[in-house]
Amino acid sequence: QSQLVESGGGLVQPGGSLRLSCVVSGLPSDYYTIAWFRQAPGKEREAVSCIRHDGGSATYADSVRGRFTISRDNANGPVYLQMSSLKPEDTAIYYCAAKEEGTYYVPSLMALEYRYWGLGTQVTVSS
Repeated sequence: QSQLVESGGGLVQPGGSLRLSCVVSGLPSDYYTIAWFRQAPGKEREAVSCIRHDGGSATYADSVRGRFTISRDNANGPVYLQMSSLKPEDTAIYYCAAKEEGTYYVPSLMALEYRYWGLGTQVTVSS
């Protein structure tokens, strides 16, 4: 059974940091891209970042570039999202998602391309 489980969310003050984790299991392939998305109340889901199966390539949305870092230590290992210089507008439920890669890696921040999703973890940035 395919499963993605997020953890690490919480309440943090503006300017603070958090590290989210996404543990993946049961996917039918060893070659999958992992992405982070977020959704704030009353807003559409927004892409944050994605990373290749081996951690060798990362892509970021403009809104988080330079503040967030996505990483994974090895293929099939957990995926992390290190968030720094957090702002109130970063408040949202953060989801990790997975999609199988093709022969050639093409980074994607399109939610519709991701088949497997976690249940999310809440991040609240407030003083």
